[in-house]
Amino acid sequence: MEARSIVILVTIGLYLAGMIGIGIRFSKTNKSTSDFYLGGRKLGPLVTAMSAEASDMSAYLLMGLPGVALLAGVPEAVWTAIGLAVGTYLNWLFVAKPIRRYSNHINATTVPEFFSKRYHDDRHLLSLFAALVIVIFFIPYTASGFNACGTLFSSLFGVDYFTAMIVCALVITLYTTLGGFLAASTSDFIQSVVMTIALIIVIFFGINAAGGWSAVVSNAQSIPGYLNLTQGYDAASGTAASYNALTIVSTLAWGLGYFGMPHILLRFMAIEDPKKLTLSRRVATVWVVISMGVAVLIGIVGNAMISAGAIEALSSSDSQRIVIKIAELISTHGVIPAIVAGVILAGIMAATMSTADSQLLAAASSVSQDIVRDTFGVRLSDKTSMLIARCTVVVIAVIAMFQARSEGSVFTIVSFAWAGFGAAFGPVVLLALFWKRSNKWGALTGMIAGGAMVFIWKYGVRPMGGLLDIYELLPAFLIAIVVDIVVSLATGEPEAIVIKEYEEVKAMKD
Repeated sequence: MEARSIVILVTIGLYLAGMIGIGIRFSKTNKSTSDFYLGGRKLGPLVTAMSAEASDMSAYLLMGLPGVALLAGVPEAVWTAIGLAVGTYLNWLFVAKPIRRYSNHINATTVPEFFSKRYHDDRHLLSLFAALVIVIFFIPYTASGFNACGTLFSSLFGVDYFTAMIVCALVITLYTTLGGFLAASTSDFIQSVVMTIALIIVIFFGINAAGGWSAVVSNAQSIPGYLNLTQGYDAASGTAASYNALTIVSTLAWGLGYFGMPHILLRFMAIEDPKKLTLSRRVATVWVVISMGVAVLIGIVGNAMISAGAIEALSSSDSQRIVIKIAELISTHGVIPAIVAGVILAGIMAATMSTADSQLLAAASSVSQDIVRDTFGVRLSDKTSMLIARCTVVVIAVIAMFQARSEGSVFTIVSFAWAGFGAAFGPVVLLALFWKRSNKWGALTGMIAGGAMVFIWKYGVRPMGGLLDIYELLPAFLIAIVVDIVVSLATGEPEAIVIKEYEEVKAMKD
């Protein structure tokens, strides 16, 4: 192994050891499943903000989004980024404080439990179906993170992809199993810093390697439709593509997904002081706007670097490796640059790990809390519950490893899982928080309709092409909210206790 590869490996190794250390540090603070899954609602405003966004910004921030911009120009990447930025702000503005109040008032520690307790669903159908949705969509989402880690190490060191993926997955599973929610949130905060450093280094080095900013702009302008927000570039034909208004709207619909993301909603539920959510919202929104803007720019700069001969051309399947290629180029300049390259690559690890750990916890809580305890009524001691919680994390991680056994597109996997959560949970969350007339039957059918429509549209309708070739989140979200409203109105008013609790929460002042 070359000296620069050893330096990079040591740098990444130290980073991974630090994450495990965090898990060990917080392992002693978990006295109950509430501590393990929600951290005792003790998160500060900065950790809440940055851990929420780091857990959101999975590998698509440093792999998926730059890859899309590199290959197809700015339209899809920019409209996606705009949708996510707006969705981030609106989620913090309208959902964060109400769900913190409501979940605390009814003592709910998971999203499925919030649904059941919000509607007094004594049969726990809501928590059961919500838990199944989480497991169905989080396993492939987690697998995409493991996929990114395996891709990273196999690209850098020429090791077997599957072996590299397993090692990374084991590290993520270890610190999550040990430290639970507080370990995941604290590590996510640190990982957001590492991700930010990586983005800054890559963009400045890339611009310099491409021949300066003017060379980057000149290259982008020379590619047909590359900078046109209504066209885009078709790499296969080398010509401008078409990007109509409906496609733009469906791409902006990425922002709708935020209202249903369990790992983000859990951060809202866990903050210690709801009054600090305003600060959290500002920090989170600014970071998301800047980080996604830089991620898109990396794709544009990467294209200019290829044109300048700084790095070799990448195929469509390899476009998501652009940041890895830039890091490899940096590492050829000496020991210190190799350490810097290690930090960049740790940034990719951070983007992946910060999402995977949160997803593992959310999925595990759905199984151990919402299915085993609530649905089947198994009463366990805190010690036994903690053991089951940790075992569930391990089992779900193993399943995700199995799904990630072969390489694939990070962006494609994430987009599908994102649509699933956004459509299944987003409408239910919004109506639960802001519509007194909604009832459990509306919530249940809306959840099922949204989740099912994601599959139907993705695999049955969208392949027809034409006007139907739109992101599945948009039609599924709209159908879910209509079904929720119609069924709620058709099945009678909620119970008196449900309305009473709703009014009590609405009357609360922080």
